[in-house]
Amino acid sequence: MLKSTFLKINLIVLLLIIGNKTMAQSTENAVLPDNLKWSERTALTVLNTYPKASQIDGTKKPKWDYKMGLVLFAFEKLYQKTNDKKYFNYIKEYADELIDAEGNITDYNIKDYNIDSANPGKLLFNLLDETKDNRYKKVIEQLRHQIETQPRTASGGFWHKQIYPNQMWIDGLFMAEPFYTQYTVRYENGKALDDIARQFELVQNHLVDQKTGLVYQAWDESKEIAWANPEKGTSPTIWGRGIGWYMMALVETLDYYPKSNPNYKKLAGYLNQIAKSAVAHKSASGLWYQVADKPDLKDNYLESSASAMIIYSLAKGADKGYLSSAYKKTAQKSFDAYLAAFVKKDKNGEIIISNVSSSVGLGGKPFRDATNEYYINSKAKDNSSPALAAFLLSAIELKK
Repeated sequence: MLKSTFLKINLIVLLLIIGNKTMAQSTENAVLPDNLKWSERTALTVLNTYPKASQIDGTKKPKWDYKMGLVLFAFEKLYQKTNDKKYFNYIKEYADELIDAEGNITDYNIKDYNIDSANPGKLLFNLLDETKDNRYKKVIEQLRHQIETQPRTASGGFWHKQIYPNQMWIDGLFMAEPFYTQYTVRYENGKALDDIARQFELVQNHLVDQKTGLVYQAWDESKEIAWANPEKGTSPTIWGRGIGWYMMALVETLDYYPKSNPNYKKLAGYLNQIAKSAVAHKSASGLWYQVADKPDLKDNYLESSASAMIIYSLAKGADKGYLSSAYKKTAQKSFDAYLAAFVKKDKNGEIIISNVSSSVGLGGKPFRDATNEYYINSKAKDNSSPALAAFLLSAIELKK
């Protein structure tokens, strides 16, 4: 009896070992099909690398974060194109992991006044429409309340965070304005549209470099922070990804901005201006540098997230009629150059995007001085979220 039982246990253990080994080999050897579009290959790479969206970029503790918001924004676009529920579910699982039963965001504190917090909020409109789950509406209202009470510069621009007084950062336009625009058109009959236009007007008046037509990363209206130009208050460097953030802010805001509003043409004009300037500063290959206006600077490099963001914005702007159709051809050529310069497949057919700038910032401790050298020395990585998301968006827009 004991011998029989022992043999049965050994057999079960052996079968479990063989089963686990077979499953591991199956997973390890799973190769993505050759005929996949770049968009779906990118999405599957993300899904395979990060089974939960809260893990994106190797994040250890789930948090409400602009990076997840950016990648999932691209997933939302892919879901709308394909109607494949796995993309929708990936978004919903992230929201449900971060939003509790009462409709509160885990570890969110309004007093931080972090403008980045608005970015994942864009995902909640579609989730609300599809599920009718009122928790999403509660979070939407919390984020709208943050925008309502967000500290502002003397001329009305949103501070980037509570810890960065009097400072507008260019990525803040992408973080807040598409959410803000969608909210005010949907729930407030557009009452905040002038305020939204004002944010872009401040960028045009203070962050656009008059010589190149490109945008600086930040502006301190008080001119007190050490990185600020003593006359203009701008940070010293024109960062490639900053151009991408601004262009995407415009194309996404224009999607919800009523054409009948007098500011619509103004915003479209801003997009045309920055698109023209961006194209004038692309490399011979059709891509963009980390320090965008100084291609000959020592150790400067072609940067993949900036390039993908600009490609996407040009393609979408042309498709939507915000830009002339000629920009679509430019985007297509640059996309082809992008594939040649940055994109490879690994043994499983998943993508590897190289030359992604690390996240860069200004001020803080230790103090980030925002010089050209600071940006160039920011270590480049593979497959960081801004490049994955922007490449996915550009592939969707160009039907790749």
